[in-house]
Amino acid sequence: MERFAAGSQTAGIDDDGRGNVLAETADHLQSGAFVADLDRRMAHRTDSTAGDPGVLHAYLADEIAPTLLAMGFTTEICRAAEDGRNLFLIAERHEDSSLPTVLMYGHGDVVAGMEDRWSDGLSPWRATVRGDRLYGRGSADNKGQHSINLAAFAAVLKARQGRVGFNLKLLLEMGEEIGSPELQAICRSRRDRLKADVMISSDGPRIAADRPTLFLGARGGLNIRLTLDLRPGGHHSGNWGGLLVNPATRLSAAIACLVDGQGRILVDGLRPPPLSDAVRRALSGIPVVSGPGEPEIDADWGEPGLSPAERVYGWNTLEVLAMSAGNTQRPVNAIPGKAEAVLQLRFVVGTDAVGAGEAVKAHLAANGFGDMEVSAAVMSNATRLDLDDDWVRWAVGSMERTTAKPVALLPNFGGSLPNEFFVEDLGLPTLWVPHSYPGCNQHAPDEHLLLPVADEALRIMAGLFWDLGERAAR
Repeated sequence: MERFAAGSQTAGIDDDGRGNVLAETADHLQSGAFVADLDRRMAHRTDSTAGDPGVLHAYLADEIAPTLLAMGFTTEICRAAEDGRNLFLIAERHEDSSLPTVLMYGHGDVVAGMEDRWSDGLSPWRATVRGDRLYGRGSADNKGQHSINLAAFAAVLKARQGRVGFNLKLLLEMGEEIGSPELQAICRSRRDRLKADVMISSDGPRIAADRPTLFLGARGGLNIRLTLDLRPGGHHSGNWGGLLVNPATRLSAAIACLVDGQGRILVDGLRPPPLSDAVRRALSGIPVVSGPGEPEIDADWGEPGLSPAERVYGWNTLEVLAMSAGNTQRPVNAIPGKAEAVLQLRFVVGTDAVGAGEAVKAHLAANGFGDMEVSAAVMSNATRLDLDDDWVRWAVGSMERTTAKPVALLPNFGGSLPNEFFVEDLGLPTLWVPHSYPGCNQHAPDEHLLLPVADEALRIMAGLFWDLGERAAR
């Protein structure tokens, strides 16, 4: 694998030490040690959708806990309740109460392996290197990412002879792929145990393989269900057409008054506040492009006047996820009696998600669709750290010092992560440094981690940990 040179470094007394630890961290990948670690971790078939508690526990007890104990952590494996669905590992390495404390989060569970759909010679349960790709389930989401962070921390710990200059806590869950059940309960019940000054974690993709990325939160998610149930069963379209209200026709028209034919949200209560100047500046240099095998971006779709980056990172989107009326595979000559649709609002900070359901009802009623039944459920809340926060400036400076590249600073992730619990329940500023890339086949066959990205990510994280020790010493 091609070795990427470490980024430029500013002059100072610790430059040699910083440069050395970045090189040694990258050697962890070059030597094959990182691949061996990941191969061992992938062998634990931690598919949380299968729900085997023994396999999930073994990953924490037999793989992660010994790794942490060797670095001086104390560990606890627990559930939020005796009958809880999720399993957690909480670890802590404490140096001094006067030092800053970092919380790291990750998840050891994965989606189904889909063994029969991988390319020849590849297995979801083995780490296999081909060219610049490391294949295996969890390589991108999330075993590879938290393995990078642990390896970088270990390198800084060794370089500084056992004292890194800050305290570190780790929360690793085994149910992220099933919606992180009881994660909020753990954050609340272990609030004192998880208390920290900042959270630095890794999940999701960079905006591009060659662009270091930092995002500060996540868009929220809200599902809206529209139902029009007029009568039991269907009625012959020849005998009853023109006499009976067709619920599918009305449902289609109702949706069209919520979001137009170009994807623009028409309900004031579902729209976000105007983009701030800070968000516009942050997103002004962010390209959003399709990778190999991905669909082309539709330039004229969505809110007019916004760039693609502003639409996906700075704005709300309302998408129709599913519709049903009759049987599209075997249609009969009958007017259906019921029609139903599920829409999803991805929303940014400042949106009134709690009032979204009532806003939709009022808008539909005002447009003649008061007979439509509406239900709304928030899946996750939107979060976003202030772009001018001191932690943001520090992290961007450290990452750019390491890579000599401009960092893509995103106000929030386009999708959703369980970031709200760290913000709302633990009160933490949150920094996410992703180590994957958009074409990683996450949740699909042939999931992989790009080795050049892993190489750079190891150095980025080592640089952050090194600089955090320097920051505390000042």
